[in-house]
Amino acid sequence: MRHTYGKAARAHPAVTVSELSVASGGRICLTGGSGSGKSTLLSILAGLLVPTSGAVRLDALDLFSLGEAQRDQLRARRIGCVFQTFNLLQGLSALENLTLAQRFAGVASAPARARAEQLLEQLGLGQRASSRPSELSVGEQQRVAIARAVSNTPGLVLADEPTASLDDENAKAAIDLLLDACRESTLIVATHDQRLVSRFPSVRAMGELAGPGRGSE
Repeated sequence: MRHTYGKAARAHPAVTVSELSVASGGRICLTGGSGSGKSTLLSILAGLLVPTSGAVRLDALDLFSLGEAQRDQLRARRIGCVFQTFNLLQGLSALENLTLAQRFAGVASAPARARAEQLLEQLGLGQRASSRPSELSVGEQQRVAIARAVSNTPGLVLADEPTASLDDENAKAAIDLLLDACRESTLIVATHDQRLVSRFPSVRAMGELAGPGRGSE
């Protein structure tokens, strides 16, 4: 699988992956410096970015055989994402951000609210449930984004630098939540954070994924 930006002679390679296979329920940590393609790869795996060439399969399903609207529906039900920009809805409270994510996945209102409250408490944000993203610190927003990603227990969770803005105590709580909530989910994390890397049984450098002699792009 390969993705480039630009066209023809001006095309810039963003990421090249010869093969990446993660078993259902597996955990893998992707490492690499800035510009190595970690974020681009996660966007492709989430179905948000169509690769220039190659395929992505979720179970037996070719992700890009689906239209954009179908991928949106699939992502709402089966994929949890933690983005570096968080992508929280600014007009909603922390609690409402978590509840809405579950409602899109078909969870009824009462259990969605109960699950949201539980996750916020677990991350030390119980007292901030009614706060909107603009009223939260960067670290608090990051924890809300992590809670939202795992709120409906998706089959696949993709997390891009999920602990980058967190101190040691909050990073540990966030990592514990990710690992605990994803006990039956496939978890793929991209990070520089050694606190997170050390908790993963499988760590792959982006340069390795390009294939022998290719190096990272």
